[in-house]
Amino acid sequence: MQQHTNQRNRNILKNKVYLYLTEFFAGMSVMAVELGASRLLAPYFSSSQIVWTIIIGTIMIAMALGNIYGGRFADKNPNPDKLYGRMIIAAVWIAAIPVVGKYIILAISAVLIFTVNSNFLIIAGFAACMVIFVFPLFLLGTVTPSLVKYTVDSLDDSGKTVGALNASNTIGSIIGTFVPTFISIPAVGTSITFLIFAFVLLLLAVIYFISSHIPMKEIKKLSVGIFLFLLCCIFGHNNSFAFWEDHLTYEGESIYNYLQVYENEDEVVLSTNVLFGVQSVYKKQGGLTGMYYDYAMAAPYMAGVKEKKQLDILILGMGTGTYATQCQHYFDNVSIEGVEIDQKITDLAVKYFELPKDVKVTTYDGRAYLNAIEKQYDVIMVDAYQDITIPFQMSSVEFFALVKEHLTKDGVMVVNMNMRGTKQGDINQYLADTISSVFDEVYTVDVENSSNRELFASNSNQMLSKFTNNGKQESDEELLLMMDGVKDNLIEYKAGDYVMTDDKAPVELLGMRVIDELIRDEVSYYKRVYEEEGIEGVLRMIA
Repeated sequence: MQQHTNQRNRNILKNKVYLYLTEFFAGMSVMAVELGASRLLAPYFSSSQIVWTIIIGTIMIAMALGNIYGGRFADKNPNPDKLYGRMIIAAVWIAAIPVVGKYIILAISAVLIFTVNSNFLIIAGFAACMVIFVFPLFLLGTVTPSLVKYTVDSLDDSGKTVGALNASNTIGSIIGTFVPTFISIPAVGTSITFLIFAFVLLLLAVIYFISSHIPMKEIKKLSVGIFLFLLCCIFGHNNSFAFWEDHLTYEGESIYNYLQVYENEDEVVLSTNVLFGVQSVYKKQGGLTGMYYDYAMAAPYMAGVKEKKQLDILILGMGTGTYATQCQHYFDNVSIEGVEIDQKITDLAVKYFELPKDVKVTTYDGRAYLNAIEKQYDVIMVDAYQDITIPFQMSSVEFFALVKEHLTKDGVMVVNMNMRGTKQGDINQYLADTISSVFDEVYTVDVENSSNRELFASNSNQMLSKFTNNGKQESDEELLLMMDGVKDNLIEYKAGDYVMTDDKAPVELLGMRVIDELIRDEVSYYKRVYEEEGIEGVLRMIA
């Protein structure tokens, strides 16, 4: 009876083409799920190197275990029905990720935030990956050893056959890397991307079983898989990561970011993270924002905005143009250029944030842009440290030396450092020490009611005197009051030895330490309630 089943099952596979196609699409799906995992986790945990390390490590664990299990199982029971049955289960699981994945992430985060005191980002990210992604990728890891068992007829051609299978898997993986990043995620979003590749796996299994004339018992199992997949399509096509938000103006994804725009009567806000952080803000009535952008307005005064016919400003990390809009609102002699790596953010800036039409925005990496131009500026604002993600290439001695080269003799660099910690050797101290190794004059000011700190750097020893003298010429009372507050709280930075270079810039680990500190501060009150009254007490406080 077993021989008859195997003979039936091998009809579609006798020329091995279908096996190579199975290997090809399995490899493609693994990479698509890996990239989808990064986009699913990024709105909650960022897209830092730490998160990528967790994703890659977890997936490699799943694939390794799948290879071991698949090889042993294929030796014991070389029946292709079993392999394609596992593919149906993997397809349904992957299709279910858009339905339940974000709820699992938030549930894991909610539990860990009350039980973990350090390394929250690593532990929460790893736990989420283990729960959501390990099982389906474990099943896909069984594909290669199983196919080797079915395709190798003799030792004479085993090397050729295994090589062809691996080549099929590798080519599929390559395509599976590019398609989600450049086509499906920007076009239809992460949720639909998961459903597309789940459908591909399910289709392979359906074609195999139908062509093999499976008995009624197996048809029922196949029907259940198809039914569950269709349910996932119905309930999993919603791309909303912030599913508890009812009144978002816009929610979507780009090649680089999760993007969320919300507004009220007074302002429009862009966020690239579901749980925290503001990327840009636009005040509908004009004026100051009450955020770090206001503090950064000191830089034009330090560069002599009231003395010069034209002040040239470059913004690295343009976002939707909050700083540019403010500068144009208060100064009539500024020429502003911006660099923003994400074109979709620039599009949102035009549509929702009233980005001035005469502000030139180049879609490029900030450091690469400086390498490509020779122009010098009076003010360069570095605002590329997004949420909890700090690009290492824009935090090193080499980068700040490049900024210095593009400043005029009395030019000023202003840097928004968005994770202010309280411990020795935190990320802001590293950044400030690094900048101090390049610039002669460095001053900092903490943003009130925020974790942000603004840093001003120049090689001109007249930076402070210009700040005072140019500020006296300001007629806007609100802005003048703001500048007086900055001047009163401005601190000359005393440099230390925490210097980052292109070769060594551990920004992810340093940022994670500050995140742990911020989380502890934010949830300390709820932790006390949890310890005293349990989860019921916390739920009462939230309600």
